Parts: sequence; structure tokens; C-alpha cells
Amino acid sequence: MRIAVFGATGMVGSATVAEALSRSHSVLALSRRPGAEPDRPGCESRAVDIADHAAVKAVLAEVDAAVLAIRLPPGEESAVAGLTRGVLDAAERSGTRVLIVGGSAPLRSPGDPGRLLIDDPEHVPEAWRAVAAASLAQYRVCRRHAFTGWTYLSPPAVLEPGARTGVYRRGTTTLLTDAHGRSRITAPDLAIAVVNELEHPGEDRHFTVAAG
Repeated sequence: MRIAVFGATGMVGSATVAEALSRSHSVLALSRRPGAEPDRPGCESRAVDIADHAAVKAVLAEVDAAVLAIRLPPGEESAVAGLTRGVLDAAERSGTRVLIVGGSAPLRSPGDPGRLLIDDPEHVPEAWRAVAAASLAQYRVCRRHAFTGWTYLSPPAVLEPGARTGVYRRGTTTLLTDAHGRSRITAPDLAIAVVNELEHPGEDRHFTVAAG
């Protein structure tokens, strides 16, 4: 499979590139800075501005699937919804599947299924609300878009660097926690879930994962 990874130099993007290459997929590693992701066997690095609709459309036309794993600088988070809409517009024309690694805000609170996680201060403190609001807006863009070839992956409350354990739990639209109420996963383990979903798409348009 040929996979485009937007945001290939970020924590999730770079882990996804590594995981896909380890399974012998062909990867197009995309970032804003030319040469930021070095070429490796099976991996081509390319500079692409995700706001350039023509460039995104051209990329999607040459791959089997795409992963959108972009993270914007502080203060610019709200732009992610519009950028995601542009990617879905391009994907609709090419028919390319898109997996969006978004945020946990659209999930339901494990303690109150009627409450979105963004409104649960136990898991989304005030300092995280701007990022959470951006991910909720991003998810709503996906839900409203005419293109149906997208999947939205909500990470747990804490997504962090760390080791690849090879184990994770999968859920649907409610935040997963462990016996101590913690909700976390490392980027390499999240990347396993990303590539698994590309290889064997599930029925859920929105799902979540957590450490095993």
C-alpha cells in the first residue's frame, strides 16, 4: 500500500511513518519543510503546504490512503478544522481514504456518557481547552462533510513519546481509562493502531485507543 502521511515530522506522524515502513508499505512523508523527513528505503520525503489545495489533491491522487496527523503551533489551533475540510474536499475528488488523528475532545466522558470530554475538567483542564475545542471543530467538519471515506481516531487524554509495546486497547466513542483512571498511550503504540486501521478498516468511523 502507498500511504501519504501529512505531518510526517511530528510525534504521531513520524511514528506512523516508521510503523508503515516496518510493514513494507510505501510511504510519502509530507511536511512543510523540505527535507525535514529524510528519505529511507520505501519512503519519499516531500514538502507540501496542506493549505495548498492543488498540491494536496495531487498527492492524494497518487496514494491508496492518507493519514492526517498535523498539529498547529499554539494560537493557531483553530485553523485545523478548515485545513481538514480542504483535505476532505481533495479526497472526495480522488476517492482516497483518509484517517485523521485528531483529539480526544469529541469522545464521551467515561464517568458521564452524556457529557463530551471537552466539558470534563478531570480529563481536559482549562489549559488544554483551546486544543480540545479545535479537535471538536475538526471532528464536526468530518461529520458534516459529503465525503464518507474518512475515519477519525481520537487518542486518549495523554498522548506521549515512549516505547513501542505492541499492545493497545481499542474503543469507540468513550474515553478509555485504566484501573487507576489514567488514559494514555505512546505515539509508537498509537501508530500501530493507525496502520492496522489502514490495512484492515473497521466499521467505526470514530474510534479511540489506549495503552494495553
